[in-house]
Amino acid sequence: MDRQGDALTTALVLAGKRDGATDPLALEAGVTHKCLVPVAGQPMLLHVIDTLAASEHVGQIRVAIEEPAVLDGLPQLRDLIAAGRLMPVAARPNLVDSVLAAAEGAPFPLLITTADNVLLTPPAVADMLQGCKAQGADAAVAFTRRDSVLAAHPEGQRKFYRFAEDSYSNCNTYWLKDSEALAAAETFRSGGQFVKHPMRIIGAFGLLNLIRFRFGIGTLAETFARFSRRFRMTIAPVILSDGAVAIDVDNARSHGVATELLERRAPAMQAAE
Repeated sequence: MDRQGDALTTALVLAGKRDGATDPLALEAGVTHKCLVPVAGQPMLLHVIDTLAASEHVGQIRVAIEEPAVLDGLPQLRDLIAAGRLMPVAARPNLVDSVLAAAEGAPFPLLITTADNVLLTPPAVADMLQGCKAQGADAAVAFTRRDSVLAAHPEGQRKFYRFAEDSYSNCNTYWLKDSEALAAAETFRSGGQFVKHPMRIIGAFGLLNLIRFRFGIGTLAETFARFSRRFRMTIAPVILSDGAVAIDVDNARSHGVATELLERRAPAMQAAE
């Protein structure tokens, strides 16, 4: 059982194609989906699944992908699928509908992450879940501080959310307490990517929050307090200590960074086994 004394968390991994298009990294690697791009010797999706399967806090793992049969081509997943621990779900055309479809019938709480979050670790999962509980959250978003990201790797990230007290990076990890908190998923119907497309915040959070967000007015906690009021639920930021979790694989640079960090970790992981 989960050390927190709560039910095990269901994990959802978003592994679909963005806008249905083949990712440039996938094209270069000669694979159909970005989640199959090799990173440090194995498809990036497997790094995420390995982490979630190793977490004592995670129960069922659901993977949202347009073609669930793709997972059948990964022999490393066959035992998890056969045991019912891993469940493929057909992804929908947009992010929020994929979350809603994958969450149908799932035991809550729900931890959501992405297939390119290859540097996620079981301790980071535990930190996320403990932070959600400590703040009494209905929904939560994982962040890490700029200094933590740069300490993990100086080229780890180049864009950060700036707030009054510090700058942060999103860790592509989210948490929903129950089915009512799924309303927060509507925030990402337009595809998320708020650093790259800040105007999407208008529809999600309102114009005043956009102004505050863009110009770093207020602290991260104050910003999420305003989001909570807008959504009428407690939406909390959870600050992870491991800055590497903010380094997802989006391009050749971050692919190289993630590969380097995973290869550094390999001896310690082998020793632990």
